[in-house]
Amino acid sequence: MPMIRETIVTTVGADGRVHVAPLGIIADDGEGWVIAPFHPSTTLSNLRAVPFAVASYTDDVRVFAGCLTGRQDWPTIAVEHVPVPRLAGALAHEELAVTRVDEDATRPRFHCRAVHRATHAPFAGFNRAQAAVIEAAILVSRLHLLPREKIDREIAYLAVAIEKTAGPAEQEAWGWLMDKLRSHPAAPDAG
Repeated sequence: MPMIRETIVTTVGADGRVHVAPLGIIADDGEGWVIAPFHPSTTLSNLRAVPFAVASYTDDVRVFAGCLTGRQDWPTIAVEHVPVPRLAGALAHEELAVTRVDEDATRPRFHCRAVHRATHAPFAGFNRAQAAVIEAAILVSRLHLLPREKIDREIAYLAVAIEKTAGPAEQEAWGWLMDKLRSHPAAPDAG
């Protein structure tokens, strides 16, 4: 199974509008990364219009949670090698150019090569609460796909890490995700 790195991916539409989205990018046999957005999605449309992206690496889990809960106004800044900005608060980023697309009715795979990498700030490591927020964000992004019982069970487990190790940023991000979870109707049993 290939490695997946949880990132914040920025893309740009034909109209120049920037889209910021949490996305797991897939290691592509040491040759780069694969971005596999679902049909339909803004990331998918943007990659078709402007075949470049930036993967921003951040330890601010509020960006992951915020993008999934309607908080999409995260500052971006221009980069040097592709026509797509990066997340302003990124610790590091990779500028990606699409080299080929494997079409798929559910999730086309955009194979990308890194044209530039840069580090902007030191990475101090994740605490358990940050990892729990990222896992909860993934669950929230799949509310329409997973049985509610599975989601509730995993959230209960993740809540322990929040209770024991969360700082203010992680608590805020967790709160956003829990509000979204509470407002979503129970998912159908996908058994």
